[in-house]
Amino acid sequence: MGVLQEMEAMSTKGQPQDSVTNQLVWPPCQQGDDSDCAEIRGSQVQLPEDILRHIHTFMQMQDAALAACVSRSFLRSWRCYPKLMLSVDSLHIKEDASRKDEIKREFISRVDHILQNHSGMGVKAFSLHTYPCSDVHPSYVDHWLQIAITPGIEKFELSMFGRHGTKYNFPCSVLSSERRSSIQSFFLAVCSFHSAAQVGCMSSLTNLRLHSINVTGEELYGFLSNSCALKQFYLSNCEDIIWLKIPCLLKQLDILHVFGCLKLQMIESNAPKLSTFSYAGDAICISLGDALHVRRVDFRHDHSPGALYYARTKLPLIAPKVQTLVLSTRSETVNTPIASCKFLQLKYLEIVLCAPIFPSGYNFYSLVSFLDASPALETFVLRIALPTIRPDSIIEDSGGDSSRPQCLSEQCHDRLKNVMITGFCSAKSMIQLTIHIIEKTKSLMCLTLDTTRGHDRRFAKIDKCLRLSKDALVEAEKARVAIQRYVEGRVPSTVNLRVIEPCSKCI
Repeated sequence: MGVLQEMEAMSTKGQPQDSVTNQLVWPPCQQGDDSDCAEIRGSQVQLPEDILRHIHTFMQMQDAALAACVSRSFLRSWRCYPKLMLSVDSLHIKEDASRKDEIKREFISRVDHILQNHSGMGVKAFSLHTYPCSDVHPSYVDHWLQIAITPGIEKFELSMFGRHGTKYNFPCSVLSSERRSSIQSFFLAVCSFHSAAQVGCMSSLTNLRLHSINVTGEELYGFLSNSCALKQFYLSNCEDIIWLKIPCLLKQLDILHVFGCLKLQMIESNAPKLSTFSYAGDAICISLGDALHVRRVDFRHDHSPGALYYARTKLPLIAPKVQTLVLSTRSETVNTPIASCKFLQLKYLEIVLCAPIFPSGYNFYSLVSFLDASPALETFVLRIALPTIRPDSIIEDSGGDSSRPQCLSEQCHDRLKNVMITGFCSAKSMIQLTIHIIEKTKSLMCLTLDTTRGHDRRFAKIDKCLRLSKDALVEAEKARVAIQRYVEGRVPSTVNLRVIEPCSKCI
Protein backbone atom coordinates (compact mmCIF):
# COMPACT_ATOMS: atom_id res chain seq x y z
CA MET A 1 0.00 0.00 0.00
CA GLY A 2 1.37 3.45 -0.95
CA VAL A 3 1.79 6.35 1.46
CA LEU A 4 -1.26 8.19 0.17
CA GLN A 5 -3.40 5.10 0.56
CA GLU A 6 -2.11 4.55 4.08
CA MET A 7 -3.04 8.12 4.94
CA GLU A 8 -6.50 7.64 3.50
CA ALA A 9 -6.99 4.40 5.41
CA MET A 10 -5.95 6.10 8.65
CA SER A 11 -8.50 8.82 8.04
CA THR A 12 -11.30 6.27 7.85
CA LYS A 13 -10.17 3.80 10.54
CA GLY A 14 -9.20 6.30 13.21
CA GLN A 15 -6.79 9.04 14.10
CA PRO A 16 -3.07 8.26 14.17
CA GLN A 17 -1.12 8.66 17.36
CA ASP A 18 1.12 11.69 17.70
CA SER A 19 4.76 10.83 17.13
CA VAL A 20 8.09 12.56 17.16
CA THR A 21 7.10 14.17 13.86
CA ASN A 22 5.44 17.03 15.68
CA GLN A 23 7.37 16.86 18.97
CA LEU A 24 10.11 19.24 17.96
CA VAL A 25 12.29 21.32 20.24
CA TRP A 26 10.73 24.77 20.60
CA PRO A 27 11.33 27.62 23.10
CA PRO A 28 8.88 27.30 26.01
CA CYS A 29 6.10 29.87 26.38
CA GLN A 30 6.62 32.84 28.59
CA GLN A 31 4.07 33.31 31.32
CA GLY A 32 1.06 35.11 30.01
CA ASP A 33 1.46 33.89 26.40
CA ASP A 34 -1.73 32.94 24.61
CA SER A 35 -2.76 29.57 23.15
CA ASP A 36 -0.73 30.02 19.96
CA CYS A 37 2.44 29.26 21.88
CA ALA A 38 4.02 25.84 22.11
CA GLU A 39 2.52 23.54 24.73
CA ILE A 40 4.86 21.70 27.11
CA ARG A 41 3.91 18.05 27.63
CA GLY A 42 6.24 16.45 30.11
CA SER A 43 9.73 16.64 28.68
CA GLN A 44 8.43 17.21 25.14
CA VAL A 45 7.15 20.29 23.34
CA GLN A 46 3.99 20.34 21.24
CA LEU A 47 4.17 22.87 18.40
CA PRO A 48 1.06 24.96 17.73
CA GLU A 49 -1.00 23.77 14.77
CA ASP A 50 -0.53 26.93 12.70
CA ILE A 51 3.24 26.37 12.73
CA LEU A 52 2.83 22.67 11.88
CA ARG A 53 0.48 23.62 9.05
CA HIS A 54 3.07 26.09 7.76
CA ILE A 55 5.77 23.39 7.87
CA HIS A 56 3.42 21.00 6.09
CA THR A 57 2.96 23.36 3.15
CA PHE A 58 6.67 23.17 2.29
CA MET A 59 6.64 19.36 1.98
CA GLN A 60 6.21 17.56 -1.32
CA MET A 61 2.83 15.86 -1.58
CA GLN A 62 4.17 12.36 -0.94
CA ASP A 63 6.07 13.54 2.15
CA ALA A 64 3.06 15.50 3.34
CA ALA A 65 0.90 12.37 3.07
CA LEU A 66 3.53 10.37 4.98
CA ALA A 67 3.50 12.95 7.78
CA ALA A 68 -0.29 12.74 7.89
CA CYS A 69 0.00 8.98 8.46
CA VAL A 70 1.91 9.43 11.73
CA SER A 71 0.48 12.63 13.20
CA ARG A 72 -3.11 13.65 13.83
CA SER A 73 -2.03 17.30 13.59
CA PHE A 74 -0.58 16.74 10.14
CA LEU A 75 -3.66 14.73 9.20
CA ARG A 76 -5.84 17.74 10.02
CA SER A 77 -3.38 19.90 8.07
CA TRP A 78 -3.58 17.51 5.09
CA ARG A 79 -7.25 18.39 4.66
CA CYS A 80 -6.09 21.91 3.83
CA TYR A 81 -2.90 20.90 2.00
CA PRO A 82 -2.24 23.64 -0.62
CA LYS A 83 -0.46 21.75 -3.43
CA LEU A 84 -2.43 18.93 -5.03
CA MET A 85 -0.36 17.47 -7.88
CA LEU A 86 -2.23 14.43 -9.16
CA SER A 87 -0.84 12.09 -11.83
CA VAL A 88 -0.05 8.41 -12.23
CA ASP A 89 3.56 9.23 -11.39
CA SER A 90 2.88 11.35 -8.28
CA LEU A 91 0.44 8.72 -6.99
CA HIS A 92 3.09 6.02 -7.54
CA ILE A 93 0.87 3.90 -9.76
CA LYS A 94 3.05 1.54 -11.74
CA GLU A 95 2.52 1.87 -15.49
CA ASP A 96 1.93 -1.36 -17.36
CA ALA A 97 0.62 -1.47 -20.92
CA SER A 98 -1.05 -4.82 -20.24
CA ARG A 99 -3.28 -3.46 -17.45
CA LYS A 100 -4.51 -0.12 -18.80
CA ASP A 101 -8.06 -0.49 -17.51
CA GLU A 102 -6.85 -1.49 -14.07
CA ILE A 103 -4.52 1.52 -13.95
CA LYS A 104 -7.37 3.84 -14.91
CA ARG A 105 -9.64 2.41 -12.19
CA GLU A 106 -6.86 2.74 -9.63
CA PHE A 107 -6.09 6.31 -10.70
CA ILE A 108 -9.76 7.35 -10.48
CA SER A 109 -10.13 5.69 -7.09
CA ARG A 110 -7.09 7.35 -5.58
CA VAL A 111 -7.83 10.84 -6.94
CA ASP A 112 -11.44 10.52 -5.85
CA HIS A 113 -10.44 9.45 -2.35
CA ILE A 114 -7.84 12.19 -1.93
CA LEU A 115 -10.16 14.96 -3.02
CA GLN A 116 -13.08 13.67 -0.98
CA ASN A 117 -10.83 13.76 2.11
CA HIS A 118 -9.71 17.29 1.29
CA SER A 119 -11.79 20.12 2.69
CA GLY A 120 -11.35 22.18 -0.47
CA MET A 121 -9.93 24.99 1.63
CA GLY A 122 -6.46 26.41 1.20
CA VAL A 123 -5.66 24.96 -2.25
CA LYS A 124 -3.05 27.19 -3.90
CA ALA A 125 -1.90 24.88 -6.71
CA PHE A 126 -3.85 22.11 -8.42
CA SER A 127 -2.50 19.88 -11.18
CA LEU A 128 -4.30 16.94 -12.78
CA HIS A 129 -2.61 14.93 -15.55
CA THR A 130 -4.58 11.86 -16.62
CA TYR A 131 -1.97 10.26 -18.93
CA PRO A 132 -1.85 7.30 -19.61
CA CYS A 133 -5.45 6.87 -18.46
CA SER A 134 -7.46 7.51 -21.60
CA ASP A 135 -11.01 8.81 -21.72
CA VAL A 136 -11.60 9.35 -18.01
CA HIS A 137 -15.35 10.00 -17.74
CA PRO A 138 -16.12 13.74 -17.64
CA SER A 139 -18.32 13.35 -14.55
CA TYR A 140 -15.27 12.43 -12.45
CA VAL A 141 -13.27 15.39 -13.70
CA ASP A 142 -16.17 17.80 -13.24
CA HIS A 143 -16.51 16.66 -9.62
CA TRP A 144 -12.77 16.94 -8.93
CA LEU A 145 -12.60 20.46 -10.34
CA GLN A 146 -15.54 21.58 -8.22
CA ILE A 147 -13.60 20.48 -5.12
CA ALA A 148 -10.17 21.75 -6.14
CA ILE A 149 -10.90 25.14 -7.70
CA THR A 150 -11.66 27.22 -4.65
CA PRO A 151 -11.24 30.91 -3.78
CA GLY A 152 -7.54 31.65 -3.35
CA ILE A 153 -6.22 29.14 -5.89
CA GLU A 154 -3.22 30.55 -7.77
CA LYS A 155 -1.99 27.82 -10.12
CA PHE A 156 -4.20 25.48 -12.18
CA GLU A 157 -3.17 22.69 -14.59
CA LEU A 158 -5.40 20.21 -16.37
CA SER A 159 -4.01 17.85 -19.00
CA MET A 160 -6.39 15.20 -20.31
CA PHE A 161 -5.56 12.15 -22.37
CA GLY A 162 -7.94 10.57 -24.85
CA ARG A 163 -7.85 8.14 -27.75
CA HIS A 164 -11.28 8.42 -29.31
CA GLY A 165 -11.29 11.97 -30.65
CA THR A 166 -13.80 13.55 -28.26
CA LYS A 167 -12.11 15.99 -25.92
CA TYR A 168 -13.17 16.86 -22.39
CA ASN A 169 -15.32 19.98 -22.38
CA PHE A 170 -13.83 22.26 -19.74
CA PRO A 171 -16.69 23.62 -17.58
CA CYS A 172 -16.13 27.35 -17.35
CA SER A 173 -18.79 27.42 -14.63
CA VAL A 174 -16.09 26.33 -12.14
CA LEU A 175 -14.37 29.68 -12.78
CA SER A 176 -16.85 31.83 -10.92
CA SER A 177 -15.78 35.36 -10.08
CA GLU A 178 -14.58 34.55 -6.55
CA ARG A 179 -12.67 31.49 -7.77
CA ARG A 180 -11.00 32.85 -10.90
CA SER A 181 -9.91 36.19 -9.44
CA SER A 182 -6.85 34.69 -7.70
CA ILE A 183 -5.59 32.45 -10.56
CA GLN A 184 -2.14 33.53 -11.72
CA SER A 185 -1.14 30.54 -13.87
CA PHE A 186 -3.58 28.58 -16.07
CA PHE A 187 -2.64 25.53 -18.17
CA LEU A 188 -5.13 23.55 -20.21
CA ALA A 189 -4.25 20.63 -22.51
CA VAL A 190 -6.31 18.30 -24.73
CA CYS A 191 -9.65 19.88 -23.85
CA SER A 192 -12.48 21.73 -25.52
CA PHE A 193 -12.61 25.38 -24.45
CA HIS A 194 -15.35 26.86 -26.62
CA SER A 195 -16.84 28.77 -23.70
CA ALA A 196 -13.58 30.65 -23.14
CA ALA A 197 -15.07 34.06 -23.91
CA GLN A 198 -17.73 33.54 -21.23
CA VAL A 199 -15.26 33.11 -18.37
CA GLY A 200 -15.17 36.76 -17.34
CA CYS A 201 -12.36 38.79 -15.86
CA MET A 202 -9.18 36.89 -14.94
CA SER A 203 -7.69 39.85 -13.12
CA SER A 204 -4.63 38.05 -11.66
CA LEU A 205 -3.73 35.80 -14.61
CA THR A 206 -0.11 36.34 -15.70
CA ASN A 207 0.79 32.99 -17.31
CA LEU A 208 -1.45 31.19 -19.83
CA ARG A 209 -0.60 27.93 -21.62
CA LEU A 210 -2.99 26.22 -24.01
CA HIS A 211 -2.03 22.96 -25.75
CA SER A 212 -4.15 20.95 -28.18
CA ILE A 213 -7.27 22.91 -27.26
CA ASN A 214 -10.45 23.17 -29.31
CA VAL A 215 -11.05 26.91 -29.36
CA THR A 216 -11.56 29.40 -32.18
CA GLY A 217 -9.68 32.64 -32.64
CA GLU A 218 -12.76 34.68 -31.76
CA GLU A 219 -13.38 32.70 -28.55
CA LEU A 220 -9.75 33.02 -27.54
CA TYR A 221 -9.76 36.77 -28.24
CA GLY A 222 -12.67 37.15 -25.81
CA PHE A 223 -10.76 35.25 -23.11
CA LEU A 224 -7.58 37.28 -23.67
CA SER A 225 -9.50 40.54 -23.52
CA ASN A 226 -10.52 39.59 -19.97
CA SER A 227 -6.92 38.80 -18.92
CA CYS A 228 -5.35 42.24 -18.82
CA ALA A 229 -2.55 41.26 -16.40
CA LEU A 230 -1.21 38.55 -18.75
CA LYS A 231 2.58 38.50 -19.17
CA GLN A 232 3.28 35.15 -20.85
CA PHE A 233 1.15 33.29 -23.41
CA TYR A 234 2.03 29.88 -24.88
CA LEU A 235 -0.20 28.43 -27.60
CA SER A 236 0.53 25.08 -29.24
CA ASN A 237 -1.21 22.55 -31.50
CA CYS A 238 -4.56 24.34 -31.43
CA GLU A 239 -5.93 23.46 -34.86
CA ASP A 240 -9.20 25.43 -34.82
CA ILE A 241 -7.51 28.83 -34.83
CA ILE A 242 -7.17 30.56 -38.20
CA TRP A 243 -6.57 34.10 -37.01
CA LEU A 244 -4.82 34.78 -33.71
CA LYS A 245 -5.40 38.31 -32.52
CA ILE A 246 -3.75 39.67 -29.38
CA PRO A 247 -5.71 42.65 -27.99
CA CYS A 248 -4.04 45.95 -27.15
CA LEU A 249 -5.50 45.60 -23.64
CA LEU A 250 -2.64 43.22 -22.83
CA LYS A 251 -0.31 46.03 -21.89
CA GLN A 252 1.94 43.76 -19.80
CA LEU A 253 2.30 40.88 -22.27
CA ASP A 254 6.01 40.18 -22.56
CA ILE A 255 6.31 36.71 -24.12
CA LEU A 256 4.27 35.14 -26.94
CA HIS A 257 4.96 31.57 -28.17
CA VAL A 258 2.91 30.03 -31.00
CA PHE A 259 3.76 26.47 -32.12
CA GLY A 260 2.19 23.94 -34.46
CA CYS A 261 -1.23 25.52 -35.08
CA LEU A 262 -1.69 23.96 -38.51
CA LYS A 263 -4.65 26.04 -39.76
CA LEU A 264 -3.24 29.34 -38.57
CA GLN A 265 -3.02 31.92 -41.34
CA MET A 266 -2.40 35.16 -39.47
CA ILE A 267 -0.99 36.44 -36.18
CA GLU A 268 -1.85 40.00 -35.26
CA SER A 269 -0.50 41.34 -31.99
CA ASN A 270 -1.23 44.78 -30.62
CA ALA A 271 0.42 44.16 -27.24
CA PRO A 272 2.60 47.26 -26.79
CA LYS A 273 5.34 45.75 -24.59
CA LEU A 274 5.90 42.39 -26.27
CA SER A 275 9.64 41.61 -26.07
CA THR A 276 9.92 37.89 -27.00
CA PHE A 277 8.15 36.23 -29.92
CA SER A 278 8.50 32.57 -30.91
CA TYR A 279 6.77 30.92 -33.83
CA ALA A 280 6.94 27.44 -35.36
CA GLY A 281 4.90 26.59 -38.42
CA ASP A 282 4.37 27.50 -42.06
CA ALA A 283 5.08 30.95 -43.45
CA ILE A 284 2.05 33.10 -42.59
CA CYS A 285 1.15 36.74 -42.28
CA ILE A 286 2.53 38.16 -39.03
CA SER A 287 2.01 41.63 -37.62
CA LEU A 288 3.46 42.64 -34.24
CA GLY A 289 2.20 46.20 -34.39
CA ASP A 290 4.91 48.78 -33.80
CA ALA A 291 7.06 46.02 -32.25
CA LEU A 292 9.14 48.68 -30.51
CA HIS A 293 10.03 46.37 -27.63
CA VAL A 294 10.48 43.06 -29.48
CA ARG A 295 14.09 42.11 -28.78
CA ARG A 296 14.09 38.33 -29.30
CA VAL A 297 12.55 36.30 -32.13
CA ASP A 298 12.65 32.49 -32.50
CA PHE A 299 11.43 31.37 -35.87
CA ARG A 300 11.09 27.73 -36.98
CA HIS A 301 9.83 26.57 -40.37
CA ASP A 302 10.12 22.81 -40.54
CA HIS A 303 9.48 21.98 -44.19
CA SER A 304 8.80 25.31 -45.84
CA PRO A 305 11.20 25.66 -48.82
CA GLY A 306 11.22 29.44 -48.51
CA ALA A 307 11.93 29.61 -44.78
CA LEU A 308 15.20 31.56 -44.96
CA TYR A 309 13.87 33.70 -47.79
CA TYR A 310 10.89 34.63 -45.59
CA ALA A 311 13.14 35.35 -42.62
CA ARG A 312 15.51 37.51 -44.63
CA THR A 313 12.86 39.56 -46.45
CA LYS A 314 9.98 39.73 -43.92
CA LEU A 315 11.41 39.62 -40.41
CA PRO A 316 13.25 42.97 -40.60
CA LEU A 317 9.84 44.54 -41.22
CA ILE A 318 7.99 42.45 -38.61
CA ALA A 319 10.51 43.08 -35.80
CA PRO A 320 12.77 45.96 -36.85
CA LYS A 321 14.46 46.29 -33.42
CA VAL A 322 15.18 42.62 -32.79
CA GLN A 323 18.50 41.98 -31.03
CA THR A 324 18.47 38.17 -30.81
CA LEU A 325 17.27 36.04 -33.72
CA VAL A 326 17.17 32.23 -33.85
CA LEU A 327 16.11 30.63 -37.14
CA SER A 328 15.51 26.92 -37.63
CA THR A 329 14.49 25.09 -40.79
CA ARG A 330 14.36 21.58 -42.24
CA SER A 331 14.29 22.89 -45.79
CA GLU A 332 16.60 21.02 -48.15
CA THR A 333 17.46 24.17 -50.09
CA VAL A 334 19.39 27.22 -48.96
CA ASN A 335 19.69 30.16 -51.30
CA THR A 336 19.25 33.30 -49.25
CA PRO A 337 18.47 36.40 -51.32
CA ILE A 338 20.17 39.76 -51.12
CA ALA A 339 17.59 42.26 -49.88
CA SER A 340 17.62 45.93 -48.94
CA CYS A 341 15.88 45.64 -45.56
CA LYS A 342 18.18 45.30 -42.55
CA PHE A 343 18.31 44.11 -38.95
CA LEU A 344 19.78 47.34 -37.65
CA GLN A 345 19.98 46.33 -33.97
CA LEU A 346 20.63 42.59 -34.30
CA LYS A 347 23.52 41.44 -32.08
CA TYR A 348 23.05 37.66 -31.93
CA LEU A 349 22.11 35.48 -34.91
CA GLU A 350 21.72 31.69 -34.80
CA ILE A 351 20.70 29.65 -37.83
CA VAL A 352 19.89 25.96 -37.37
CA LEU A 353 19.71 23.79 -40.50
CA CYS A 354 17.97 20.51 -39.70
CA ALA A 355 17.59 18.88 -43.11
CA PRO A 356 18.44 15.15 -43.03
CA ILE A 357 19.87 15.39 -46.56
CA PHE A 358 21.92 18.25 -48.00
CA PRO A 359 21.96 18.19 -51.81
CA SER A 360 24.84 19.72 -53.76
CA GLY A 361 22.78 22.87 -54.36
CA TYR A 362 22.80 23.74 -50.67
CA ASN A 363 24.45 27.16 -50.80
CA PHE A 364 25.84 27.97 -47.36
CA TYR A 365 27.68 30.98 -48.75
CA SER A 366 24.40 32.74 -49.51
CA LEU A 367 23.95 33.18 -45.74
CA VAL A 368 26.31 36.13 -46.12
CA SER A 369 23.12 38.05 -46.91
CA PHE A 370 22.16 37.85 -43.21
CA LEU A 371 25.58 39.17 -42.16
CA ASP A 372 25.37 42.06 -44.59
CA ALA A 373 21.92 42.95 -43.25
CA SER A 374 23.14 43.07 -39.63
CA PRO A 375 25.60 45.95 -39.13
CA ALA A 376 25.52 45.61 -35.30
CA LEU A 377 26.00 41.82 -35.27
CA GLU A 378 28.44 40.56 -32.62
CA THR A 379 27.82 36.79 -32.56
CA PHE A 380 26.95 34.44 -35.42
CA VAL A 381 26.18 30.75 -34.84
CA LEU A 382 25.47 28.30 -37.66
CA ARG A 383 24.39 24.79 -36.71
CA ILE A 384 24.17 21.81 -39.04
CA ALA A 385 21.98 19.61 -36.87
CA LEU A 386 22.47 16.32 -38.74
CA PRO A 387 25.88 16.33 -40.44
CA THR A 388 26.47 13.72 -43.13
CA ILE A 389 28.64 13.09 -46.20
CA ARG A 390 28.66 16.06 -48.55
CA PRO A 391 28.21 15.40 -52.30
CA ASP A 392 29.93 18.75 -53.05
CA SER A 393 33.02 18.28 -50.90
CA ILE A 394 35.84 20.65 -51.76
CA ILE A 395 38.30 17.84 -51.01
CA GLU A 396 37.09 15.94 -54.08
CA ASP A 397 36.95 19.00 -56.34
CA SER A 398 39.68 19.08 -58.95
CA GLY A 399 38.77 22.43 -60.46
CA GLY A 400 41.55 24.77 -59.32
CA ASP A 401 41.30 26.93 -56.21
CA SER A 402 37.54 26.74 -55.87
CA SER A 403 37.76 27.85 -52.26
CA ARG A 404 37.79 31.48 -53.40
CA PRO A 405 34.27 32.82 -52.77
CA GLN A 406 32.31 34.31 -55.59
CA CYS A 407 31.79 38.00 -54.91
CA LEU A 408 28.38 38.27 -53.28
CA SER A 409 29.34 41.29 -51.23
CA GLU A 410 32.29 43.53 -50.43
CA GLN A 411 30.67 44.68 -47.22
CA CYS A 412 32.67 44.32 -44.01
CA HIS A 413 31.28 43.12 -40.70
CA ASP A 414 32.88 45.60 -38.36
CA ARG A 415 31.33 44.47 -35.06
CA LEU A 416 31.32 40.71 -35.49
CA LYS A 417 33.49 39.17 -32.76
CA ASN A 418 32.43 35.54 -32.30
CA VAL A 419 31.57 32.99 -34.96
CA MET A 420 30.75 29.32 -34.32
CA ILE A 421 29.82 26.70 -36.90
CA THR A 422 28.78 23.27 -35.60
CA GLY A 423 28.46 20.32 -37.93
CA PHE A 424 31.18 22.05 -39.99
CA CYS A 425 31.58 20.20 -43.28
CA SER A 426 33.80 20.13 -46.34
CA ALA A 427 31.18 21.58 -48.71
CA LYS A 428 32.67 24.13 -51.09
CA SER A 429 30.11 26.78 -50.13
CA MET A 430 30.84 26.21 -46.41
CA ILE A 431 34.56 26.86 -46.97
CA GLN A 432 33.71 29.94 -49.02
CA LEU A 433 31.47 31.28 -46.24
CA THR A 434 34.24 30.76 -43.67
CA ILE A 435 36.87 32.48 -45.81
CA HIS A 436 34.52 35.41 -46.43
CA ILE A 437 34.03 35.84 -42.68
CA ILE A 438 37.79 35.74 -42.04
CA GLU A 439 38.60 38.27 -44.75
CA LYS A 440 35.73 40.69 -44.15
CA THR A 441 35.70 40.72 -40.34
CA LYS A 442 38.60 42.69 -38.88
CA SER A 443 36.92 42.68 -35.46
CA LEU A 444 36.82 38.87 -35.26
CA MET A 445 38.16 37.50 -31.97
CA CYS A 446 37.07 33.85 -31.88
CA LEU A 447 36.29 31.41 -34.71
CA THR A 448 35.04 27.95 -33.67
CA LEU A 449 34.77 25.26 -36.35
CA ASP A 450 33.12 22.24 -34.75
CA THR A 451 32.93 19.09 -36.88
CA THR A 452 30.64 17.38 -34.32
CA ARG A 453 26.93 18.02 -33.71
CA GLY A 454 27.81 20.69 -31.19
CA HIS A 455 30.37 20.35 -28.43
CA ASP A 456 28.62 23.18 -26.59
CA ARG A 457 25.46 21.05 -26.44
CA ARG A 458 27.00 17.83 -25.12
CA PHE A 459 25.49 16.15 -22.07
CA ALA A 460 27.90 17.45 -19.47
CA LYS A 461 26.23 15.70 -16.52
CA ILE A 462 26.77 12.25 -18.03
CA ASP A 463 29.92 13.19 -19.98
CA LYS A 464 28.41 12.24 -23.34
CA CYS A 465 28.27 13.92 -26.75
CA LEU A 466 25.50 13.94 -29.34
CA ARG A 467 26.04 10.77 -31.38
CA LEU A 468 27.47 10.87 -34.89
CA SER A 469 26.59 8.40 -37.62
CA LYS A 470 29.31 6.59 -39.60
CA ASP A 471 28.74 8.94 -42.55
CA ALA A 472 29.03 11.95 -40.23
CA LEU A 473 32.36 10.65 -38.87
CA VAL A 474 33.67 10.27 -42.44
CA GLU A 475 32.56 13.83 -43.24
CA ALA A 476 34.15 15.14 -40.04
CA GLU A 477 37.52 13.83 -41.21
CA LYS A 478 37.05 15.51 -44.60
CA ALA A 479 36.12 18.74 -42.83
CA ARG A 480 39.32 18.56 -40.76
CA VAL A 481 41.39 18.21 -43.94
CA ALA A 482 39.51 21.13 -45.57
CA ILE A 483 40.19 23.34 -42.54
CA GLN A 484 43.90 22.55 -42.65
CA ARG A 485 44.12 23.05 -46.40
CA TYR A 486 41.95 26.12 -46.97
CA VAL A 487 41.22 27.90 -43.66
CA GLU A 488 44.05 27.75 -41.14
CA GLY A 489 46.55 29.69 -43.25
CA ARG A 490 44.10 32.57 -43.66
CA VAL A 491 43.31 33.11 -39.97
CA PRO A 492 45.06 36.20 -38.51
CA SER A 493 47.16 35.79 -35.38
CA THR A 494 44.68 38.00 -33.50
CA VAL A 495 41.89 35.45 -33.95
CA ASN A 496 41.48 32.46 -31.64
CA LEU A 497 40.78 29.54 -33.99
CA ARG A 498 39.20 26.53 -32.27
CA VAL A 499 38.80 23.33 -34.28
CA ILE A 500 36.72 20.66 -32.53
CA GLU A 501 36.85 17.08 -33.75
CA PRO A 502 34.87 13.96 -32.75
CA CYS A 503 35.96 12.10 -29.64
CA SER A 504 35.23 8.61 -28.34
CA LYS A 505 32.06 9.92 -26.68
CA CYS A 506 30.58 10.98 -30.04
CA ILE A 507 30.18 7.38 -31.21
